[in-house]
Amino acid sequence: MSTAAPVNRIIPISTVDGPGCRTAVFLQGCNLSCAYCHNPETQNLCTGCGLCADHCPSGALERCPDGGVVWNPERCTGCDACIRLCPSLASPKVRTMTPEEVMGAVEHNLLFIRGITVSGGECTLYPEFLTGLFTLARARGLTCLADSNGTVPLAPLSGLMAVCDGVMLDVKAWDPDVHKALTGSGNETVKENLAFLSRCGKLEELRIGCVPGAVDVEAVLEGAARVLGDRASAARLKLIAFRPNGVRGAFADRAVPTAEQMSAYEAAARRMGFREILLR
Repeated sequence: MSTAAPVNRIIPISTVDGPGCRTAVFLQGCNLSCAYCHNPETQNLCTGCGLCADHCPSGALERCPDGGVVWNPERCTGCDACIRLCPSLASPKVRTMTPEEVMGAVEHNLLFIRGITVSGGECTLYPEFLTGLFTLARARGLTCLADSNGTVPLAPLSGLMAVCDGVMLDVKAWDPDVHKALTGSGNETVKENLAFLSRCGKLEELRIGCVPGAVDVEAVLEGAARVLGDRASAARLKLIAFRPNGVRGAFADRAVPTAEQMSAYEAAARRMGFREILLR
């Protein structure tokens, strides 16, 4: 049996997690704490405090006598009160699943999808799980993508990279101090992964979250173009406008970038050699 991982949720059909229709698998747990995280409930594992069970309106959550919380999906109405209440940025609805179990869920969608994308949290924290899942998926003719913050060194993970068709790399900032202020961590490994993925043809997409006044978008574009060199013109770049959906803390009230600001970022990207640019 392959190594298991905590699964936050599985979206059967997604059109925003890579090319074509895909099944998206979101793993639980992240090594960053981004100020503008749209899925903060995926950052940590449940501590079993029981606060969510005490306030679940449908009785789908129960305290265990020996500690922890049990989730009953048949009673759950999806109101997400538990997620909003959780003081630990976690979810009581996480399931520990093996690659075989996840593939069993994916197989229901084979007629409708081109591949699978695994995200998070941070999916590369579970390389053995990813390797097992991608091996199974490729055997069924599916393409396999990872959506990553780039803070786990990928070059040493030769087994994973052999079965991974590409990585959608989220470069959150270029200046180390800006990156640390936004995420709590430095970004040297992110830059190393950008260069590595480009060299080996595994950079599926470069993603930049555009948060005016917080993310140094043009610095990211300039730095990434410098790393990619001539390969920048062939790289797919996605500029993602900040939206406060799901965001907690100080960034919950931050303004969304205007269409003019997004157009200016796109123009800057073209000046720096990018040609395939998507705005979202």
